[in-house]
Amino acid sequence: MTNSQENLSLKSQSAWIMFAKVIGFGLSFLLPFLIVRILTQDKVGVYRQSFQVIMNALSILPLGISMSAYYFLSRETTRRASSIFNILLFNFVAGGIAFFGLYFYPQLLGNIFRSDEMTRLAPLIGVVIWLWIFSTFLEVVALANREAKTAMVFIIFAQFTKTLLMAGAVIIYGTVEAFIYAAIFQGVLQTIILIFYLNSRFPGFWRSFEPKFFREQLFYALPFGLAGILWTLQSDVHNYFVGYRFSEAEYAIYAYGCFQLPLIAILYESTTAVLIPRMSELQARGEYREMILLTSRAMDKLALVYFPAYIFLLITAQVFVLTLFTRDYLASVPIMLINLTLLPLSILVIDPMVRAYKELGRTLMSLRVFVVIGLVAALYFGIQNFDLRGMIAIVVVINVLETIIVGAILAGKLGVKTEDWRLFKNVGKIALVSLIAGVFTFLIYGQLEKIGCSFGENLVGMVFNFVSMFFNAPKQNLTDFVSGALTLGLTFTFFAPVYLFGINYFGLIDAEEKDLIKQTFGKLRTFFGKKQIQNP
Repeated sequence: MTNSQENLSLKSQSAWIMFAKVIGFGLSFLLPFLIVRILTQDKVGVYRQSFQVIMNALSILPLGISMSAYYFLSRETTRRASSIFNILLFNFVAGGIAFFGLYFYPQLLGNIFRSDEMTRLAPLIGVVIWLWIFSTFLEVVALANREAKTAMVFIIFAQFTKTLLMAGAVIIYGTVEAFIYAAIFQGVLQTIILIFYLNSRFPGFWRSFEPKFFREQLFYALPFGLAGILWTLQSDVHNYFVGYRFSEAEYAIYAYGCFQLPLIAILYESTTAVLIPRMSELQARGEYREMILLTSRAMDKLALVYFPAYIFLLITAQVFVLTLFTRDYLASVPIMLINLTLLPLSILVIDPMVRAYKELGRTLMSLRVFVVIGLVAALYFGIQNFDLRGMIAIVVVINVLETIIVGAILAGKLGVKTEDWRLFKNVGKIALVSLIAGVFTFLIYGQLEKIGCSFGENLVGMVFNFVSMFFNAPKQNLTDFVSGALTLGLTFTFFAPVYLFGINYFGLIDAEEKDLIKQTFGKLRTFFGKKQIQNP
């Protein structure tokens, strides 16, 4: 297979995963919309604290062993089933430890957040952690086994069932405990599907335990796992400081100020999921130049979305929060504006390159030890002297410094030369085009907001009685939502053409991508055309 064919294949795989994640995003987008409108602010705070613990446990406790599937399934031929069983065994034990820890010492969470409610919910949170650590390997193993379409189905199905269960919980019961029971049921369902999938792809995998290979797999994964722990601490430890120092309602304000658009994270995850095994192959063959080229192309693609999203959200932050979270969360806007600084820096695809080098895992771990120590010290000072804006500012400054250092380390490892920086010229062009589109949009944003508010008030006034049958919300909330949605839509309608014209003018979308887009739309047209013929 030629390089161009391989690149197109990677783009195709990434497109499938991206498609699945976008569908999942569409399904899950309903949850925050419902939560802030049904639960009180203190209950929202408890909900966010509970799932903060769950998601952090999913990142920390597997110690990177699940991600080792990308490395070993692409290199092993005879021990693939063994690598799968090793991962399942480790995840089962890690989840069990979390459950029994929270079952026998529920006050652990209560002390961290100074909350009796978190103490009461701790055993149930432990059950969720155990089930999800084990079952969420489903998406990883399908991708590691190069089954992008199968992974797409798993992602969409998991998000559909999760949204259905949790939306039902919030609508019917309106309690955090109901959310957690819905998460337990979701974990059971995914576990059943995982076992069926593994048995079909790796028959008899449970009989393939090899202690020596298990140690080899752990030796590979642990440096990355420990670095991952440090990264999770670096990314999320501020939430625990805020939870300890501030009230549950203030925690909710802070959490939604740190809200990240799921589509942004989805794009990064879809890209890195495909790049990790590819980078591993290139490094094994010593094709370092191709690794640099692949990295530059990935950064270009991320920048095409991240940079305009950053500018657009800077302009519309207040309306965005008002529309999505109601005016009760307008205090989140200053926090959001500070947190957005990290978005354009996220184009640096670190994980795929680091995982291709065993020694880089140890280097990154050592660096993050110092970063985390500095962050914890700064946050400890912050909870005594700063408000919520000061806490997020500490996080942003530390992360910017770490990104600069890691980027320099990776550039040295890959042997990036002075002339290689020309490979990243498109990133600069994308930044310039985004800025120009933002300036033009900002100049007329005030008028767009007035139009959106005017239409929104009139529309809600005409249809309030009908809409209130479906949404249990005050008229002001409905007006804010409709007006905000119209304002965002009008702003995007103006911003997008300017931006698209700019990137097309500078030739920032290559021919292969245009062909891939045409092929994708062609397949969709054919598919829906057949459906219409079959169902006239």
